[in-house]
Amino acid sequence: MTADALAAAEEHLGFPLHPLLAALYRQAGDGGFGPEYTLFPLARTTATEEDSVVDGYLARVPTADADTWWSWPKGVVPILDWGCAMIAAVDCLSEDGTVLVFDPNAITAQDLTRAWFVDASSLAEWLETWLAGTGWYEEDMVDEEFDMVPWSDAASRL
Repeated sequence: MTADALAAAEEHLGFPLHPLLAALYRQAGDGGFGPEYTLFPLARTTATEEDSVVDGYLARVPTADADTWWSWPKGVVPILDWGCAMIAAVDCLSEDGTVLVFDPNAITAQDLTRAWFVDASSLAEWLETWLAGTGWYEEDMVDEEFDMVPWSDAASRL
């Protein structure tokens, strides 16, 4: 991905990507790598692509005049679809690029805070876990006792 394409994506988002996430898109590739279903491309290049980081973020953030209880935290970009409506996302406003999981199946009484969980405290940690094959999503890593930690900043960021 070119520096111009990255700059255009960040301009559409209205904020810069976390530096490590930006480096991944610039140096490793425009999505298509990573755990399970692989990272989204940064921006859609054809109408047939299902999701991208930019379009996925913009589609999830309600407009300022929207009459809805729905919200999505500013600066949190979707990067991967886990299936069952669960989305992996990176908090581009956090210093370490916290990786979150949004699970709408956990929403009750329109309380969106219940749907946000911390997958990894940093994007670097998340990538290391994937490369080591020790992520919660790995078949060999299934642990019935495993529970994701709720995202403590959800209430203040939604």
